[in-house]
Amino acid sequence: MKRIALFVDVQNIYYTCRQAYGRQFNYHALWQRLSEQGEIVAALAYAIDRGDDGQIKFQDALKHIGFEVKLKPFIQRSDGSAKGDWDVGITIDIMEHAPEVDTVILLSGDGDFAMLLEHIGRKYSLETEVYGVPELSAKALMDAATQFHPIEGELLR
Repeated sequence: MKRIALFVDVQNIYYTCRQAYGRQFNYHALWQRLSEQGEIVAALAYAIDRGDDGQIKFQDALKHIGFEVKLKPFIQRSDGSAKGDWDVGITIDIMEHAPEVDTVILLSGDGDFAMLLEHIGRKYSLETEVYGVPELSAKALMDAATQFHPIEGELLR
């Protein structure tokens, strides 16, 4: 049975699905789909902690599905901009899990991950899959993955 490690850039998926479709991503549908393809040995979701009730309910729902939720505090800078970037954390976790699995699946449209997917695909001879909103996903990321899956249909709610 194929061993799968799943990594979700929650902010990226939330905002791209909202921007492109005005809808939310269906994590239950994804989990069902991937469970049929193999054993999910690691599932990590990276989110920003604002501490509001809606967000806490969402994080609890992810945990109930089977995700480990990693939170980073929401930081408001003095100039009004916000910081809450998980790229390095996601990269470290993917590097740690890559030698133990057959497939790494990343939910993000962020082109910064393209080099990472190319590297682990080569080094560990594994499949790399990306789920993203096509028009809001970096071409470099789509090209780097063994397979790109557009977020559409039952993956939206």
